[in-house]
Amino acid sequence: MSYPTDRPATWFVTGASRGLGLELVRQLLERGENVAATTRSTERLTNALDDVDTSRLLALTVDLADQAQVNRAVAATTERFGGLDVVVNNAGYGYLAAVEEVSDDDARSMFDVQVFGVWNVLRAVLPRFRAQRSGHVINVSSILGLLSFPGWSLYAAGKFALEAITESLAAEVADHGIRVNLVEPGYMRTDFLRPVSLGLPTDTNEAYPAVREMVEQHLGMPGTQLGDPAKAAAAIITVATSGAAPLHQILGSDSLGLAAGRLQSLSDDVEASRPLAATTDIPEAPAA
Repeated sequence: MSYPTDRPATWFVTGASRGLGLELVRQLLERGENVAATTRSTERLTNALDDVDTSRLLALTVDLADQAQVNRAVAATTERFGGLDVVVNNAGYGYLAAVEEVSDDDARSMFDVQVFGVWNVLRAVLPRFRAQRSGHVINVSSILGLLSFPGWSLYAAGKFALEAITESLAAEVADHGIRVNLVEPGYMRTDFLRPVSLGLPTDTNEAYPAVREMVEQHLGMPGTQLGDPAKAAAAIITVATSGAAPLHQILGSDSLGLAAGRLQSLSDDVEASRPLAATTDIPEAPAA
């Protein structure tokens, strides 16, 4: 158990000015924890927390794709609070488009946040965690890190990559006393599906009417999602404080159902693959 019980814990949370990240920061401050929160707008973050004691908040404007900025943010966190205990890589945004409609710039921008930004944070914090032989990394993925749908290729690609990084990381740092978890929420009642947090392609293709229909359905979804971001934030705190969560912590009944379906379809594919798979081995040499 690496979560401190004799003092306030220090958290580093990315993507903190909206949605799940904002709710997590709010609850941590209400618990009396120290919080370094990265955002593209510290003003928006502090305004959203005007009803909370922010004396333990360090709000940081950080471009996560810039390693030097991330390093400075982590250094500022440890200088202000004297240490670091939990890192939550939460920053991200949605994007809906057919594969053919995703521009190179949009693809690289998504990976800058969801993949390279996470890598920059990990490179900045892991040396400290190893030195102190404690620390906890919680990477916020999505049910779309386990499966994908038409129109979600770019977003899911980033989350699939995050899942791979996290699984490798968990095995690599276990002997250093560092804990690692993935959190995989379903749809939550945040701004994720509103224009402020959702990317759309500049040019669309009439060859994909089903994708256009899916986009319209999702744009009409806000306010109907099952997931409560306040409860999801509380669940992330439980993951950190309990020490009992699995590597893949699913959140939301919708995610549970989709994950179960993914397991079944993957199992079906494994069985269907078996006859051809066995034909590609190099035969064993006959015994002398």
